[in-house]
Amino acid sequence: MIETNRPAGPPAEDEPDLLRDQFRQLLRYRRLIGTGIGIGLLGGVYLGISTADTYVATADVVLRAPTDDPFNPSLAPDKAINIGSERQVALSSSTAAAAAKKLGVDTAGFAALRSGLQVTNPPQTMVLRFTYTASSPKTAATRANAMTEAYLLKRQEALDVTRDTMVKGYQEQRDPAVKQLDEVVKQINSMSAGAGRDAAYASKTDLQSKVNTLNTNIAKLQALDMTPGRVTSAATAPTAPDGPGLPMSLALGAAVGLALGLLAAWVRLVFDPAPRSEGDVARALRAPVLGSLPRDKTGGGPLLAAGEEDPRLAEEYRSVAFRLAYDSRFADRRRLLVVAPRGSSETAAAVAVNLAASFAETGKDVLLIEADLRTPVLASQLPTDAGGRPGWSRLPGGPSADGNPGQHGESDWPDGRQLVVDAGESGAFDLIPGERVRNVARALTSPRATRLVSEADSPNSTVVVLAPPVLSYADALALVDRVDGVLVVCDPRAVQRTDLTRIRELISGAGGTVLGAVLHAPLPGEKRGRGKKGGRGATAAASASPAAGPAAQPLPRVDAAEPEQHVPGDGTDTVALRTVRTGRR
Repeated sequence: MIETNRPAGPPAEDEPDLLRDQFRQLLRYRRLIGTGIGIGLLGGVYLGISTADTYVATADVVLRAPTDDPFNPSLAPDKAINIGSERQVALSSSTAAAAAKKLGVDTAGFAALRSGLQVTNPPQTMVLRFTYTASSPKTAATRANAMTEAYLLKRQEALDVTRDTMVKGYQEQRDPAVKQLDEVVKQINSMSAGAGRDAAYASKTDLQSKVNTLNTNIAKLQALDMTPGRVTSAATAPTAPDGPGLPMSLALGAAVGLALGLLAAWVRLVFDPAPRSEGDVARALRAPVLGSLPRDKTGGGPLLAAGEEDPRLAEEYRSVAFRLAYDSRFADRRRLLVVAPRGSSETAAAVAVNLAASFAETGKDVLLIEADLRTPVLASQLPTDAGGRPGWSRLPGGPSADGNPGQHGESDWPDGRQLVVDAGESGAFDLIPGERVRNVARALTSPRATRLVSEADSPNSTVVVLAPPVLSYADALALVDRVDGVLVVCDPRAVQRTDLTRIRELISGAGGTVLGAVLHAPLPGEKRGRGKKGGRGATAAASASPAAGPAAQPLPRVDAAEPEQHVPGDGTDTVALRTVRTGRR
């Protein structure tokens, strides 16, 4: 039975689209491609200059094998001549020495004379092609012809020596036989008829046959045509230098350099651990890319983006906020945790502030919580006014009416201070600024912090929490079970795919969900490098979780640390490390 109502699968990505995507990825490595083209152009310039005064002359020689009948078609000269051996003879020092003697070249120029010669054999022929390269056309032609004549002379001498040796060998065999034949003839003349004379006649016949055979061989050798070969094309002075010329050399160099640059870019792309595209980020986090922030050309402006100053940036924040608002996982609880993978949290802070402004623009009661208790900066960088004291500040163990810390051993944050941020045309939202505390883990897992996050349970309210980088500190993991939804803010060229996968695993293991990612370009003045792998977020994940209890404390990253004063807290003296940073994050 044929099923007709089966839903169609997702259409496969078109091959031209894949090729275009790969080409765009290769263009990210413009420096490698430019370096390859530059190297190719330099090679083209060198080739054009080095061959500008180089001339090549060529002479061809057809080899012949010794024969007594040159018109016999059954003779096969290719079997009688080893063309490879003859080529080596043509390139030998003895041939070069004979040519140098003829040309009058001294010992100092002998090596240069040999280096300019090349001998090749066209396929399926008995031709040796002598090619000589020199700095002048006349020199190239003269030396090519001299090398050709020297080779033919050497070959002629070798053939004559071989023939004379064979003739001498036959003569050495013939002379004793002739002498013995003369003695047998004398014996026959002095013998009478009988059996002895008949045996002498038989010996005479054998000796005569041997002598005749040796005489025939000697005659054949002396009749051989010993011509070693003939010059079919003498070398003439070339009219133009060898080589493609400077324009063609530059074009060839640019083409070869482009190919090398693309190859290097492709190899770099294959072994690049960074995400190659938004799809790689989405696959590593198993969450969509909600937005991509345009490059900040202002050199790091204010955290709160104004629509008139940069409308593209403001609209991108609004787009991310609307996409989150229509996500059921966020709409059900209206809690959002904004984190960066590692390194600086400056862009993550800007995303958290502008998302809070975007939610406030839609009529939500927005509370922005700065849970970065190590380097809090939002209160000093945002236009704020003093707000009222919320209800969570009156939780038992919280600060007293005069703002002093509680008396039950709780941490100093949140201390009840709530500010109102003026977001201009977007409205206003509340800010709970971060404060430096002695025990970050205890502050983030305190009942007051839990009550603070639960403000999102009120109707028409939204809570946005800003935490330190998740791979540098475990603070974000300590908040995941209360906030659930996590937004990752990262530069795709400064993070690895394995880092994104690790972030997803850490957040999922802590009970949270990655709602999506917001991508951004490198910050002004920031190098395009990947963060160090030495973050302590993974190793301290278990100790920073709420289940670990208030005594669990992750180790903070310290740039420059100095011990604080002994401050009494829960009955014991504690020495903490105070993180010291200079400048804006």
